[in-house]
Amino acid sequence: MDFEHVPGVVIDHIPASTGCYIGSPSIAILPGGTYLASHDIFGPGSTYNHVRVFASSDRGKTWRQTREIVGAFWSNLFCHQGDVYVLGTSEQYGNLVIRRSTDGGVTWTEPTDKTTGALRTDGEYHTAPMPVVVHEGRLWRAYEDMHPDRKWGRNFRAFIMSAHVDSDLLDAGSWSHSNPVARDPSWLDGLFGGWLEGNAVIAPNGQIVDILRVDYRQQDTEKAAIVRISDDAKTATFSEQDFIDFPGGCKKFTIRKDPATEYYWSLSNYVPEKFGDYNTERARNTLALIRSKDLRSWEVRKIVLQHDDPEKHAFQYVDWQFENADIIVASRTAYDDGFDDAHNQHDANFMTFHRLEGFRDAVD
Repeated sequence: MDFEHVPGVVIDHIPASTGCYIGSPSIAILPGGTYLASHDIFGPGSTYNHVRVFASSDRGKTWRQTREIVGAFWSNLFCHQGDVYVLGTSEQYGNLVIRRSTDGGVTWTEPTDKTTGALRTDGEYHTAPMPVVVHEGRLWRAYEDMHPDRKWGRNFRAFIMSAHVDSDLLDAGSWSHSNPVARDPSWLDGLFGGWLEGNAVIAPNGQIVDILRVDYRQQDTEKAAIVRISDDAKTATFSEQDFIDFPGGCKKFTIRKDPATEYYWSLSNYVPEKFGDYNTERARNTLALIRSKDLRSWEVRKIVLQHDDPEKHAFQYVDWQFENADIIVASRTAYDDGFDDAHNQHDANFMTFHRLEGFRDAVD
């Protein structure tokens, strides 16, 4: 196998022939400067409940695996008060679970009950590696549940979780939950397939909102949805006027607010005109840097990664962090490995690391 032509730094690789594919990349920067990255494993050869954790002590140039966690899926890494956490589900459509590491991601707690990380055990839950936001003395994180039965997208209900910054995050009693908001199939002229993978974001007015990917597969424009959250974190509401145009909104994206400017930034699978005839939801061969001042109007600043083949190449589900003037990125990457192709653009065979230097000034 030959990885020399694969963009970025290869963190992990799983051959497509195994029937195991790389999903849910996440990345975090520990207080001492070490990078942690993680991904889960899906596909017919998997059990849909494993997360691999990797560390880099040289700013992403090299990586080593530190742990494989059993009983975790769709999980994100985040740091809080000197510790690192991994928050997601126990398996595909499983319980809400959280783990803590006090040694930089080598060992982790086990969510055996409601005081040790089993946060919700009463339903089927969905998410991806989404941001944990600190605001007004609380941590905020978006999720979806599945109701009434397992139908992808159509039965996802959006809600938000919140906990006080000084609470025990492994204790289910520390977390409050908003009401779940269900999809209305009449929205978007009946073309609304569902919403998922919501971002907790601090809006310009100081309110927490949940900005979700929208399954709306029209080639002229892609959409996102802004669900409004009450100050006490208990009430979530949505109006159809809060669908917005969002480049790449039909695929997973992460939004973060720039600590140095008034802008919000995201990396998304925007679809340039030359790929406009391809399946909108599966067009993941372009990764674009986009920004907004108000969360409603977004502009494409730069094409970060692109491949001419949308069938078996993709840079998708990226998670990323600000690091001074740069953005560091973990990507679920579908690419030929010198021996074989990826199974398809969705079923990725790599997790790769990328650095976008001077992102605030980047423009095509």
